[in-house]
Amino acid sequence: MNYNNAIFLKSANLITQLPTESRAEVAFAGRSNAGKSSALNAITNIRSLARTSKTPGRTQLLNYFQIAEHSFLVDLPGYGYAKVPGAIQAHWEQTLSEYIETRQELRGIVLIMDIRHPLKAFDQQMIAWVTSQNLPIHILLTKADKLKRGPAMSTLLQVQRELAKYGDLVSVQLFSSLNATGIDEARLKLDSWFID
Repeated sequence: MNYNNAIFLKSANLITQLPTESRAEVAFAGRSNAGKSSALNAITNIRSLARTSKTPGRTQLLNYFQIAEHSFLVDLPGYGYAKVPGAIQAHWEQTLSEYIETRQELRGIVLIMDIRHPLKAFDQQMIAWVTSQNLPIHILLTKADKLKRGPAMSTLLQVQRELAKYGDLVSVQLFSSLNATGIDEARLKLDSWFID
């Protein structure tokens, strides 16, 4: 799959607004300050594809990026940090629930976690919820450049150990959009989902 060809298609506020022509899509989820937009931009090698912001919680819609005919990457609203009104937060949660539990075209979730703060409560809930739907999750431990190699590998092994109970449904890797660590590995995982 040529991720460099990604283009923004549309934003959706409701499930009824999602593309009807989709055959396969992979969604990116994570805490609002974990580097989700930067990871999307690094994987596609398009710096401004997903808007990055110093203000967490700016992604408030399901943003669709087309990477091939009928294949999409989806940027989901960030969770667990965004300072937004309760009604908007409740709408996000309802929309995400519907999306993850009913979207037949969804092949897997890429879950973004800051390597310095992995497996927070919201992350754990997301992993349990998504795997209960029998959907695979691939975790990017982002900002790996912030740690030396030894501590980064130690965190990777710790996260892998803690998530071993989920078997093949969960995989984990180191990732840095700053120094391009793990981009090829992430693309290979996406390829396996799109081609499957």
